[in-house]
Amino acid sequence: MRLLDTLTNKLREVDPVHEGSIGIYVCGVTPYAEAHVGHAMSLIVYDVLVRYLRWDGNSARGYNVTFVTNYTDVDDKLIERAAELNCDPLELASENIDRWEREQIELGIVPPDKRPRVTGEIETITSTIEEIIRQGYAYVTTNGDVYYRVQVKNDYGKLSHREIEGLRAGTRGELGKDKEFPLDFALWKKQKPGEPAWPSPWSNGRPGWHIECSAMAQRYLGDTFDIHGGGVDLIFPHHENEIAQAEAATGKPFARLWMHNGMVQYENEKMSKSTGNLVSVAEALQRWHPAALRLFVLSSHYRGPNNLTEEAMGAATRGIERLEGALKPFKASPDATPLDPEGTRTRFVEAMENDFGTPQALASLFDLARAINRGRAEGFDLGLAQAELQELTSVLGLRLDNITFTEVKIDKIALADTASEFGVDHSGSEVESIITALIERRTIARTEKDFILSDEIRDKLATLHILLEDTPEGTHWSMQS
Repeated sequence: MRLLDTLTNKLREVDPVHEGSIGIYVCGVTPYAEAHVGHAMSLIVYDVLVRYLRWDGNSARGYNVTFVTNYTDVDDKLIERAAELNCDPLELASENIDRWEREQIELGIVPPDKRPRVTGEIETITSTIEEIIRQGYAYVTTNGDVYYRVQVKNDYGKLSHREIEGLRAGTRGELGKDKEFPLDFALWKKQKPGEPAWPSPWSNGRPGWHIECSAMAQRYLGDTFDIHGGGVDLIFPHHENEIAQAEAATGKPFARLWMHNGMVQYENEKMSKSTGNLVSVAEALQRWHPAALRLFVLSSHYRGPNNLTEEAMGAATRGIERLEGALKPFKASPDATPLDPEGTRTRFVEAMENDFGTPQALASLFDLARAINRGRAEGFDLGLAQAELQELTSVLGLRLDNITFTEVKIDKIALADTASEFGVDHSGSEVESIITALIERRTIARTEKDFILSDEIRDKLATLHILLEDTPEGTHWSMQS
């Protein structure tokens, strides 16, 4: 599998540090407000990446993936927001985290293997800062703050592909108090009145924004791990500073590959709290089905901007309906020819291996769905093709709620009682024969325009999880949970 590596700006193979295992770290939210669809898009992208790498349906995959994503539950934005609301910042963070995790369940996100919070990792963070100071990459001010010396790191700027002087020219404001250089950034901030704080060798205070991710990623994935992900808005300064800190502390490369997803626009405009056009996850889940939201995200390449519009969501909803329709159970004749999945898996894998090409992967699934619908009309045995479609949609995390993915057993006694109720002979018959006889009885009722009886048979079978579908070729039955 090849992904575009932001560090080298080249497509690079995913080459695990440890054979058979992949470590992935993705920067999580700062929960000062409810999550929005941009957060959902990013997490869906990496959720599908994890699902694909774990999938053993492709012989080259089936990795043991450790997926870590964090919560920045103490931060300037949180403290400022809590002051506005006159509440405790840590309680505000917990409330928003709880809401976001409930929404993640609705979105069908696979829970990360580790989901650390900054407030639970203070010891790890302070130990990392101590090592950075020992290596000469950081300094303690007379005030008790700790800053990173960017000029000491001779390759600072390598992720964003900018030189220090160019970065310096883009900074605003004067040299901060006790800072040696304008680009130096805080590793530890001394407590201000009313702020939450923890003890450290330098002062009572809290971590800077960037150090947390370096420390937590290396704690749970090792000094060097496989993939670091996040939005393109984090390349500078956050991810640039993560690399600087991590490599200063260990002297080893940090992440082998840097993967960045694009941003979500809303009706062709950048989503922004200041312009008031943020769409929360809660609002999105009220307006659209979770599977449609996921399909919307995957229909565009992960690196490009994704434009959330009513038209786009309408197309995504119709797409889900087409996939669901193709997966409707179909009873073919015993001698029917099996429908060949037509090389769908090969096309799907090729698309996913080529820089995570989910739009092309989806195209292969829709082609298979069309073939299934044609095969249904022509009387093919759809079992093999539907199983393929079902497996590949599950790799993408598409939950098709109208389809049962588990076996539902028919209550034969209840079915026999139903047959007796409608005067259908069932003595010694198997389940399929009883259902066929009931369908024939219903067909006679429809022919005689006895629609009350017809509906009663249909509704009674539905209570037994047997659904009927009337088509020009006759009535077909299927099982649903």
